[in-house]
Amino acid sequence: MDVGRRVWHWCCPMGLLDIFGSTNGIKAGDVAPDFALPDRSGRTVRLSDYRGKQPVVLYFYPKDDTPGCTKEACAFRDQYEDFTQVGAEVIGVSSDTGESHGKFASKYQLPFVLLSDRGGSVRKQYGIKPTLGVLPGRVTFVIDPEGVVRHVFNSQLQATQHVAEAISALRSFRRG
Repeated sequence: MDVGRRVWHWCCPMGLLDIFGSTNGIKAGDVAPDFALPDRSGRTVRLSDYRGKQPVVLYFYPKDDTPGCTKEACAFRDQYEDFTQVGAEVIGVSSDTGESHGKFASKYQLPFVLLSDRGGSVRKQYGIKPTLGVLPGRVTFVIDPEGVVRHVFNSQLQATQHVAEAISALRSFRRG
């Protein structure tokens, strides 16, 4: 996060909510912890399935079919081709059930993977704190093919900004 954005967050009332939910865990430069979670059909997906093959945009969101989460998911859907063009996979994670994910994905034609972190263990593993102590955090991690986190974006209120941040990060490390 650059200084200008940090100042904006501290100065603007809507940005204030974002400072009460943070990550004390995984940051850029860290190796992303592996996990195994079920997708909407019950198939187990591991982050290590992608290691050595392709970058991953791992985004944690609060809840299926809520206004902010729907806008975020649809923004990832609408720009999914941008992710596939750079060879990246998008993976969304929430505590919702596989059945809920299935309905959500079907309703909005989401082409990417949605995983169920029912007990919140992976969210904890990544150090994602709840916003205001109650609302599950909204954090996106851009992970390179070697499993190294290249970018972290944390914003509860700027749901669609997660997509722009992820695409920008992918393009910058693909050039570098």
